Amino acid sequence: MALILCLETATTNCSVALSENGSVIAFREDTSKQYSHAERLHVFINEVLEETEYGLSDLDAIAVSKGPGSYTGLRIGVSAAKGLCFSLDVPLLAIPTLAILASQVADDVDFIVPMIDARRMEVYAMVLNKEIQEVREIKAEILDSSSFSGFLEKGKVAFIGNGVSKFQELCKHPNALFLKERLPSALQMASMAEAQNKIGNVVNVAYFEPFYLKDFILG
Repeated sequence: MALILCLETATTNCSVALSENGSVIAFREDTSKQYSHAERLHVFINEVLEETEYGLSDLDAIAVSKGPGSYTGLRIGVSAAKGLCFSLDVPLLAIPTLAILASQVADDVDFIVPMIDARRMEVYAMVLNKEIQEVREIKAEILDSSSFSGFLEKGKVAFIGNGVSKFQELCKHPNALFLKERLPSALQMASMAEAQNKIGNVVNVAYFEPFYLKDFILG
């Protein structure tokens, strides 16, 4: 059981959640299309703590969305998380961004494919089962009409994220469910962070870097 501050900045969405024993007790989010991370992230951190009357010294761990995603967004979130961990001497938990996104799927499906837009016809994507367990690793891939066909032939597949709209234009398979324009949020990080903290699945604060997947692309 722990008090964990969750930071999610991998896309244009900037969000902060404070979780206690795996449940969110305070939450702030900016879903505007502009990158507000530098201006809003620390404001949101202060606000969730003030709302719950906790202080930074009460935190047991910091959880951060580790990528893939926007280079700028990930850098800001991870820098803030590492700074807090160093100053408070608490562990850092790194949560896969695409798993955070996939956990928003409530439909009864066989597979979940979270997609983050990587410009043009490319996305960052992976395949998970309905228990949010990895079935196929994360890739940066260029979409075409045959993408994910093997999974679509096996069962119902939910595609979720801001990369879904361009795939929907290509994919007409009856087993495809499209959940468009969804973004990862700190709201879904609480249970994952609690689970990782319980088993001590922490990262080295000094050496941890975001999972960019590709070389630097500003955005």
